[in-house]
Amino acid sequence: MCLGIPGKIIAITDGANRLATVEVAGVKREINIAFMVDARHPLESCLGSWVLVHVGFAMSRIDEQQAAQMLDLLNDMGELT
Repeated sequence: MCLGIPGKIIAITDGANRLATVEVAGVKREINIAFMVDARHPLESCLGSWVLVHVGFAMSRIDEQQAAQMLDLLNDMGELT
């Protein structure tokens, strides 16, 4: 089963290549946000967004409440260590 981990986009690091820094449970990683950018959602609108991250890609946007619930569940399962 594939699992998306909630993370918050905290910086756009390379706009041309659609790369951003995401923070997941205090850990910062560079990810690809190409799936998040379209005519309705320009690159700059991704900053501050909560997303589900899977294998280095932001797969979908989620709201902060969903992110908090998922992080709590993953923490309870011991998966955030």
